[in-house]
Amino acid sequence: MNLLELKNSEVELTSNTDMKTSLGITESAYPRPQLQRKHWQSLNGLWKFAFDDQGKCDQPSDLRQWTHDIEVPFAPESTKSGIGDTGFHPNCWYEREFETPAGEGRLLLHFGAVDYRARVWVNDQYMAEHEGGHIGFTIDITPVLNDSGITKVTVWAQDDPHDLAKPRGKQDWQLEPHSIWYPRTTGIWQTVWLERVGTTYIDHIRWTPDFERWEIGCYAAIAGDAPEGVQIKIKLSVGDTVLAKDTYEVFNGEISRRISLSDPGIDDYRNELLWSPEKPTLINAEFQLWYKDQLLDEVKSYTAMRTVTIQRDRFMLNGRPYYLRLVLDQGYWHDSLMTAPDDEALRRDVELAKAMGFNGVRKHQKIEDPRFLYWADVLGLLVWEEMPSAYRFTSKAVERMTHEWTQVIKRDVNHPCIVAWVPFNESWGVPNLVETQAHRNYVLAMYHLTKTLDPTRPVIGNDGWESTDTDILAIHDYDTNPLHLVHRYGPEVKISDLLDRKRPGGRILTLDNYPHQGQPVMLTEFGGIAYAPQDKPDADKAWGYERCFNISELEMKYAALLKTINNIEMFSGFCYTQFTDTFQEANGLLYADRTPKIPIEAIRAATLSGGLCTPTSC
Repeated sequence: MNLLELKNSEVELTSNTDMKTSLGITESAYPRPQLQRKHWQSLNGLWKFAFDDQGKCDQPSDLRQWTHDIEVPFAPESTKSGIGDTGFHPNCWYEREFETPAGEGRLLLHFGAVDYRARVWVNDQYMAEHEGGHIGFTIDITPVLNDSGITKVTVWAQDDPHDLAKPRGKQDWQLEPHSIWYPRTTGIWQTVWLERVGTTYIDHIRWTPDFERWEIGCYAAIAGDAPEGVQIKIKLSVGDTVLAKDTYEVFNGEISRRISLSDPGIDDYRNELLWSPEKPTLINAEFQLWYKDQLLDEVKSYTAMRTVTIQRDRFMLNGRPYYLRLVLDQGYWHDSLMTAPDDEALRRDVELAKAMGFNGVRKHQKIEDPRFLYWADVLGLLVWEEMPSAYRFTSKAVERMTHEWTQVIKRDVNHPCIVAWVPFNESWGVPNLVETQAHRNYVLAMYHLTKTLDPTRPVIGNDGWESTDTDILAIHDYDTNPLHLVHRYGPEVKISDLLDRKRPGGRILTLDNYPHQGQPVMLTEFGGIAYAPQDKPDADKAWGYERCFNISELEMKYAALLKTINNIEMFSGFCYTQFTDTFQEANGLLYADRTPKIPIEAIRAATLSGGLCTPTSC
């Protein structure tokens, strides 16, 4: 079944064009969906480009020759960039000229993400340096604009391909991708864009829904020169229904208020307003910043009334037990690597995950583009957000991850789709977690830092094994024999025996002095069944935890596994590996181009009920 056939299949792919229109999102794909303004301009497109492998250039004037053109925002390693060079290139340069947008006030230059370290010049004036390859940054370029009407932006990006002490996720440090690692991403890999704002403007918003009190907390920070007497007007609505309309005085450049919603105490009314994958109701928000009778700024945002908690051994969504059916999503495309080919591709991934019966994804070793989170918000898909790992434990690695993870949470905390934070995976970056106190302290510190920055969501300290403090006991087990899984996790097994005696992956599940305290148990990586017939090109390089040689075998094995996992009472959720084939990994339910390997209706049936197979009959 190809994608065209999939669109016309009997499986309903969720859509929400009304919400898309009401939020003011156009086909130009606003890069920051949580804080939208009318006046903005994308700088994606053709830029001048050059590698600087010897690191001889410290400033733009040192660069003798632009050797390439590159299509931003695609990394030079990708074919979509027009370059497709996967060699070792620690330094590279970008440059583009554009007509300066007309208007008063300030002009902000935004970079969605530049991997890993960036310096920026505007009109040959040095402006800023930023470190961290998974999060964006903003520069006010107003002071260096000139009268010519043309603005030039020059960017230097440094990304040492051999540095294992920086958060790099699945980017390989070897020349060619091996095992479970993929091609590198150097330089600009998310949207570059301009935004026109006033001299005083809304810089940052934070939403905090309170389900029990039926309130929504709202924090807004003001940038620029805010005169005394500035006010913020906030309007919350769903469709044509206005939920709240208030005006607040700004003090010390910020406001922090609880907005009470009318609550008749009737479940039917509450359920209509709650956000969930089954009914992703979003609350539109309109902000106006006023000084006397002068409108200083106007932005649109959105939030949702939804809560996620842990209650004993269950994950709770909106106060009710909710079984998590997740799929591991690496977020790669063959021709464009970590950057989606376009906004429609991000939307399509959300639709496909839901069509296959999953209610969420675990974004693995990647901080995803905000546009993916937007579509997950709009269409209703839960997301576990996971920090890309470093692979060495050093003081520099700790400093880098702490800084970047803090910025990740600040950027993405408003998205209702995100229901869990994962700072570590499988002890990557803390390889001596069992023996070394400093490694344990690091995991504990990141767990508690995350809970401090966002106390409203569960945190999985170290996904897979060797848990310390954690809100969910997450287990990775790639045994594909259903009978073995029943023997290991079935009704006759006590959790205490599992933790004391079983070692999936050869690792203990909890460290000494961190016993299980009743948290939910989830199988957050399993399956990994590769379809790699011998007659396919590069079949000898195909990687997976188990291998199938025909499609019917893959379908039966998936059905048997899911039937088993869905019926193990110990688990309050699972995450199957994985969503798509990713380079040499051939263990996706979809091929790399998102074509289903088996009928998507069969995948959905197995995901939700296990299909018709039982562990003994399959």
